[in-house]
Amino acid sequence: MADLFQTDEQQPAAPPPGENAPLADRLRPQALDEVVGQEHLTGPDGAIGRMVAAGKLASMILWGPPGTGKTTIARLLADAVGMHFVAISAVFSGVADLKKVFAEARDHMRIGKQTLLFVDEIHRFNRAQQDGFLPYVEDGTVVLVGATTENPSFELNAALLSRAQVLILNRLDNAALCKLLDRAEALMERPLPLTPEARDALVATADGDGRFLLNQAETLFSIEIPEPLAPAGLAALLHRRVAVYDKDREGHYNLISALHKAIRGSDPQASLYYLARMLVAGEEPLYLLRRLTRAASEDIGLADPNALVQCLAAKDAYDFLGSPEGELAIVQACLYLATAPKSNAAYMAQKGAWRSAKETGSLLPPKNILNAPTKLMKQIGYGKGYQYDHDAEGGFSGDNYWPEEMTPQTFYTPTDRGLEKRIAERMAWWEEQRHAKKDD
Repeated sequence: MADLFQTDEQQPAAPPPGENAPLADRLRPQALDEVVGQEHLTGPDGAIGRMVAAGKLASMILWGPPGTGKTTIARLLADAVGMHFVAISAVFSGVADLKKVFAEARDHMRIGKQTLLFVDEIHRFNRAQQDGFLPYVEDGTVVLVGATTENPSFELNAALLSRAQVLILNRLDNAALCKLLDRAEALMERPLPLTPEARDALVATADGDGRFLLNQAETLFSIEIPEPLAPAGLAALLHRRVAVYDKDREGHYNLISALHKAIRGSDPQASLYYLARMLVAGEEPLYLLRRLTRAASEDIGLADPNALVQCLAAKDAYDFLGSPEGELAIVQACLYLATAPKSNAAYMAQKGAWRSAKETGSLLPPKNILNAPTKLMKQIGYGKGYQYDHDAEGGFSGDNYWPEEMTPQTFYTPTDRGLEKRIAERMAWWEEQRHAKKDD
């Protein structure tokens, strides 16, 4: 196995990919201007383009979805500014590997050549390992280029982020993906055996991942197909792409946030779309039911109390039917929430009441509403003067229920939407009666 840490004089130039190399490798760009879909970074006005034009690179984190060119860009950066290139993967490397890299980089510094250290999957290094980069980045021993598919704000140390620019790579759009297919056809010297509609379908299945698209194209080139395939034939031949989704990563939280906000914004179409995205990708249905139930209380509340009932009924239905039949009940609950009148009055009331309880948690309720099960408690005034509301006119006594040292507060202010409109009218009547009884 070749030594990863040889000097430039020892390390032979990598041979060009052979005919048996994967198509994606044979089509790897040889210059930054050949990289597709990332012109906002690699173009003359982009962050990378400006650094290359100046001949000086800063440490950076390349953050983007799979198959968007992170590794390719890192290799081309080193070539563009004449730096020694070393690549490692956080999945397979440890502290010993890093020490060797840094020692070799110091040797190169002595002969005036800086090292570009590319770390793939950098988010997989733990916090202590990430801290190990800091002194070598600070003194210029290495220019660090990290690649990650995860949000650096969550996965990387603040100290490391403060020493590196975060550059966001876009998922490849249809134009960029079509350009990759054009290059593949030019290299293979024949068109893909697809109808125009099937070609569009192939691009759509890639979901912005150039590597996946080229792998699928390579499969098509390797098979003898007498007639161009239509979309149905293409779907039968190629496996369906699994949606990019990781239940404990940012994509999970992005989609559940989008679902919740679409429900709050009364958009049933978008709500159903994000629900489908998560279920199709393998999300646990009971997790989604819990989030829908939360939305029923937080964003609908008493404007439509049946929203909560619908969610709990959907949970029972799913428990009874399982997947896939029970997923229709989840859809029903989602659409009910998205089309229900909205109110966060109960949610805001909870926050206000919790805050007040923390501030006044030791105050005793007024004695008139305290039980008096013993003679002593009656003697000291517990329960004295309590008015039983059902015996009062209109079923309302107007009694005081607040601690004597505390001014009555307003936590719940119903909206004029849905059932809360009637609740607001009822509360206003009670308030009028309360003031009238005080005046009496």
